[in-house]
Amino acid sequence: MPKSCMLCLILALTALTVCRARRKRHLKNSDESVSCFDGDGRLYRGSVSESASGQTCLRWNSRLLHDINGHSGKHDQRRHNHCRNPDNSSRPWCYVQTRFRIRREDCDIPRCPNDDWQCGLREDRLMKVVGGGLSTVQRHPWMAAVLTRKSEVDSLKCGGSLISPCWVLTAAHCFSDGPQTRLSKLSVYLGKNALNETDLQREQKFRVSELIIHENFDNTDGNYKNDIALLKIQSSDGGCAKESSSVKTVCIPDPKRTLVDQTSCDITGYGKEHQGSWHYSQYLKEGKVNVLSHDLCSSKIVYGNMITENMLCAGSKDWSTDSCEGDSGGPLVCDVSGRAFQFGVVSWGEGCSREFRPGVYTKVSNYYNWILEKTGLSSLSPA
Repeated sequence: MPKSCMLCLILALTALTVCRARRKRHLKNSDESVSCFDGDGRLYRGSVSESASGQTCLRWNSRLLHDINGHSGKHDQRRHNHCRNPDNSSRPWCYVQTRFRIRREDCDIPRCPNDDWQCGLREDRLMKVVGGGLSTVQRHPWMAAVLTRKSEVDSLKCGGSLISPCWVLTAAHCFSDGPQTRLSKLSVYLGKNALNETDLQREQKFRVSELIIHENFDNTDGNYKNDIALLKIQSSDGGCAKESSSVKTVCIPDPKRTLVDQTSCDITGYGKEHQGSWHYSQYLKEGKVNVLSHDLCSSKIVYGNMITENMLCAGSKDWSTDSCEGDSGGPLVCDVSGRAFQFGVVSWGEGCSREFRPGVYTKVSNYYNWILEKTGLSSLSPA
């Protein structure tokens, strides 16, 4: 065969090989068997390429996107136009071209059913750990420890509670810098028995990818109005929490679900064991308190007009049990029909375990719809 023909054949085979390789890479960008997404859809690799309004998605590396919101094709260098969530939004989305402009639209992809996660279920038994300390994390598997890094050391910032695999509920006042809080300094632990101990088989660690503080949070009067916040968590592999005996979600009551006065509830936290203590408890602690009537809590002998309709109070009969410094953001949990519901977020109070000065909690049921709106979840209660 003449050398010129041989060269042409080699070039043709090379081109075919490159084309096939590109085709294989393109195919790997989607999986047609994927019909739903988990969490926020960051790991979604389905082939849907149409927005919720029926518009065809643009390719991620389209030249049309280079100057849109600073987009330069860096979201996804691949040539496909499948719906994705490259920026930690609430669900997969894509860019579409309308008659007048280019815009981003969510994609109409259903969330995967999560039958394995059933909120408010826990083990009743207590277990011993090394050192003789009681472990209650199996009884409160939604308990979260929010830590912040200072001088290369992680220290307790607040408590929190797992309300879905990707979201932790906590208090707004925990973040004095508000929206300017440096998320890179924060970490969240689930399944943690003790702050100064690590159990790799039980614990799960996360970074915080998003902080949502209630837009009407206000401490002008010193009573932490709308003291509620959400943390979106993400593991090192980009996933969310995985259910285990020590990591589960707590149920959130809707506005119609109310408590009878004097209902016995649990408070948990890693905070100080008594007022004036110079250190936090090393182990997760729990206590029993009773929900007090709004009339009593807002009476002159207690807190007066400092109490709003978005707050509730709880304390023990002899005032000996209370949340304290370091417990902020943690849950007030009450059993309803065999499920654990979080009715309160530890917010404020005068001192710890003081007579007629019960703990004040953010009334979570009043924020049920707000939580759904911010997280994009469809429900926070048992079916």
